[in-house]
Amino acid sequence: MPSTYRAIFAAPGAKKFSAAGFLGRMTLSMAGIGVVTMVSELTGRYGLAGALSATLALSAAVIGPQISRLVDRHGQRRVLRPATLVALTAVGGLLLSAHRGWPDWTLFVFAAGAGCVPSVGSMVRARWAAIYQDSPRELHAAYAWESIVDEVCFIVGPVVSIGLSTSWFPEAGPLLAACFLAAGVFSLTAQRATEPVPHPRGHHTGGSALRSRGLQVLVTTFMATGAIFGAIDVVTVAFAEDEGHKGAASLVLSVYALGSCLAGAVFGTLRPRGSVSRRWLWGICAIAVSMIPLQLVRNLPFLAVALFVAGLAIAPTMVTTMALVERHVPRAHLTEGMTWVSTGLAVGVALGSSAAGGVVDAAGARAGYAVPAVAGALAAAVAFLGYRRLRPAPQREGSGTDGRQDREDRAERRVAQLGGERDRPPGAERGSVVHPGAG
Repeated sequence: MPSTYRAIFAAPGAKKFSAAGFLGRMTLSMAGIGVVTMVSELTGRYGLAGALSATLALSAAVIGPQISRLVDRHGQRRVLRPATLVALTAVGGLLLSAHRGWPDWTLFVFAAGAGCVPSVGSMVRARWAAIYQDSPRELHAAYAWESIVDEVCFIVGPVVSIGLSTSWFPEAGPLLAACFLAAGVFSLTAQRATEPVPHPRGHHTGGSALRSRGLQVLVTTFMATGAIFGAIDVVTVAFAEDEGHKGAASLVLSVYALGSCLAGAVFGTLRPRGSVSRRWLWGICAIAVSMIPLQLVRNLPFLAVALFVAGLAIAPTMVTTMALVERHVPRAHLTEGMTWVSTGLAVGVALGSSAAGGVVDAAGARAGYAVPAVAGALAAAVAFLGYRRLRPAPQREGSGTDGRQDREDRAERRVAQLGGERDRPPGAERGSVVHPGAG
């Protein structure tokens, strides 16, 4: 396993930009929960705290893809630095207004402005894609590595943010998250040698990356998947409180992230064969099925085991998703395309958190685990319905696919065609539609 990851870091500058990306992404796992903890500590109003966290998430979901689109056109350094300064200014205003007890509307204005925070993970993955665009095996390992980094952030970040805000001063968690953002972004943008070459406006004749039908499927599916994550966070905290161990919720959720982290580490060392889109479909289905044991939870140890097992499907599915984004989105829109997937997750997290909170209030914590189960079923349904748009990847000029991927796509198209001819009933026309699962 270590040799696989040592190989990808042999590229000049890889260690530096990945480390900078780790710092910048700590903000993602610390900001939302930090705002909730800060506001609840200062005012005792959990409703206000949750609404501000949702505002922050939705603002980032709206603004993030636009920032990434500008990055594709003008480069990371020219766009990320001013965007980060706007976000840092808004975070400073949010902390000051909360500390001084200013009117609630000022909190929401600053929370919306903080949505200018860039998608650092997409920026780092775009650098890996530029380095290993002709080396699918190394790129697969690089995407797996970044999924591991994501999970480590979500293991460490919430614990640090909550701990600082409750033991030091209420604003400490969000303040440290802002410091991580500044350090990560300015360090990343200082590394010009590995920055992907921007694509001027003339390369963007296709409009937004979201016009890709394949990307639409991925984003919609990950909205439902994000609802799973958001619901599990809320319901697990409520369940731990019912069990009399509310503080254990962070540990149980860390086990969830740990399962994903370990699975991602192993998956990155493998050399998967066959259809990428089919592998993605199986991953979404595995995430959905893993929600079933949560309906049987009776105590925290059982919950921890169930979440650990559920986490095993997350990182491999994320790695496969990024590979599909690279295939379906032209290279001139690659950063934007990756950010749209994160946007889908963020919107889903907000929706799932809200729905789970309502169910918990109405029927109790155990009943709340029905929300991630429904969201998982919805994700699987969307994945099945949209599978045809992902198989095989389109052959388009300037896409992220390389020669080997093009050959794989042609082979997959031929297999699907032969399968349709073999299974076609007598009298069927040659142009008949084959079910996505066929072949």
